[in-house]
Amino acid sequence: MVFKVEDFQNFGKEQYEAALASVNGVTKGYQAIATAYADYSKKSFEDTSSFVEKLTGVKSVEKALELQTEFTKSAYETFVAESKKIGELYADLAKEVYKPFESYVAKFTPPTAH
Repeated sequence: MVFKVEDFQNFGKEQYEAALASVNGVTKGYQAIATAYADYSKKSFEDTSSFVEKLTGVKSVEKALELQTEFTKSAYETFVAESKKIGELYADLAKEVYKPFESYVAKFTPPTAH
């Protein structure tokens, strides 16, 4: 098997371009994740502040327990939804990182028999 200089240069160029595309994908993915965390943190702080404000105006234990129950349920539902959203962002990030290398890996992966 004979290797040409051009083949070696193209191989290096492909690797460089794949790595650059991967880094760009990682940067965008981390920005999306950081934004999602920041948005969740802000909402959580606002919701907690609102809850404390409402709680300070309560005159009965029953009403305080009702507010606590509502706040806990809402906080849990928000946490689950945001966790799912952030988990999906991490999955998208992993796919984005791998995407530039798919063609490279395919070149060196033997076909499987079905």
